[in-house]
Amino acid sequence: MNYTSVRNNDTIPVNSIPELDYPGFLELNVSTLMKGAGSHCVNYFGFPHADKIKLICCIASDDHHLINISSSIVDTKQPLFSFSKHNLVFEKFEREIHENFGVLYRDHPWLKPVRFPFNRFNKGTTIADYPFFKIESEELHEVGVGPIHAGIIEPGHFRFICNGEQILHLEIQLGYQHRGIEQLFLEKKKLLQRITLAENIAGDSVAAHTVAFVNLWESLCNYQPGRHLQLARTVALELERIAIHTGDLSAICTDVAYQLGSSVYGRLRTPLINFFQKWCGNRLAKGLIRPGKNNYPFTNELLSELTNLLNEYEKDFEEISEELFSLPSALARFEKTGVITTEQATMIGTVGMSARMSGIKRDIRYSHPHDLYPELLHQPVIRNNGDVHARARLRKKEINQSIEYLRELTREPGQVKNRLDVLANPAPQSFTISLVEGWRGEICHCAITDENGEMLCYKIKDPSFHNWLGLALAVRNNEISDFPVCNKSFDLSYCGHDL
Repeated sequence: MNYTSVRNNDTIPVNSIPELDYPGFLELNVSTLMKGAGSHCVNYFGFPHADKIKLICCIASDDHHLINISSSIVDTKQPLFSFSKHNLVFEKFEREIHENFGVLYRDHPWLKPVRFPFNRFNKGTTIADYPFFKIESEELHEVGVGPIHAGIIEPGHFRFICNGEQILHLEIQLGYQHRGIEQLFLEKKKLLQRITLAENIAGDSVAAHTVAFVNLWESLCNYQPGRHLQLARTVALELERIAIHTGDLSAICTDVAYQLGSSVYGRLRTPLINFFQKWCGNRLAKGLIRPGKNNYPFTNELLSELTNLLNEYEKDFEEISEELFSLPSALARFEKTGVITTEQATMIGTVGMSARMSGIKRDIRYSHPHDLYPELLHQPVIRNNGDVHARARLRKKEINQSIEYLRELTREPGQVKNRLDVLANPAPQSFTISLVEGWRGEICHCAITDENGEMLCYKIKDPSFHNWLGLALAVRNNEISDFPVCNKSFDLSYCGHDL
């Protein structure tokens, strides 16, 4: 077979991944593995291999709960035919490979820099010279927003081409805060250092990225976590989902000038993150999740407090949600605003909420479940309209679902049994992949070790990597005054993208 199949959090010998010549590699991934609605690319990356580049492509088969992996070794001096010419979901992956290693593509439709990392292949390309798309016309004008914003927001530049108030095109330029996190995973040798890196990939997805790292590391060390560890991780993921969704509903209300909704949702978010503070001493869940142990077990006392918190939260949440989703002035701003069709969402490979709002059943908790999600028999919440209203309603429904999951999961916290002796010996010459459904969508961490078990490659993919193009498409033919509510309804990550 010219590919190997693994399940989520599997570790395999890296030499068990078949190496294909590049034409066969392209044909396999574009024409065979990507066929069918249940297939999508979870990661595609390269790393130095002797004086060449080894490419590894990971295609998820959601219907079969498998990830199909293949590889190819390429010479950076030889231009390649692109995957993106045949399937647009690969366009940003290939742009990153081009930017990092200088691999040239003959027929890539949009071969521009992605991040401007400090270790990019061509340091002559600078963020100040980014080649924005232009339309020449006396009737059109350009509007630039950022990278310095009026609000407290991370840096990114948005370049609109408008006809009056109507947006014809939006190009989003990121790369202002590259921190070199993937390289730091190789340089930092202590496990605590690497956990700290995982916690700081994206500040609003601490639990999600940290769970991805610890699941990967435990698999790499052949360690099977006990139920108490999986319980704490699953609870943290669902609590993080409720907190961020609630805060986003507040911000969406702010962007349509519904001050009551903004205030109530904002107030409801506070006790949720304060619960993390009581649980582990940090409102963002930093310090909570660790490989092989839990310094802050989920106790009966915490169970009682969380139960009371959810009961109080739910009453006010349902009341304000009923008000919001029956308010004509809010619905007028939500409905048919910022639409992405199912065809567009499929074409660009959206994940998470950005897929589910357009009728795509893409959710790692369902297709590649981990921790205690197999017990929950999760079914994704799906909307079909692809507009701001769909994204807001999806948040509301997912909050309801997460509350029920937390109640089901925490009936009995379980016993705490920590053992750490096996976590210092990652398997040599191995490949591991870990997928987690964060509140924003699919997170993927991949690791490759050398003959000594040292980290040779660490590759991170935040869901925003897939979904920023979705925002750019959503605002087309909308008025520029609708951009803030469209932007917040996606709530994508700058730092998760730039790494």
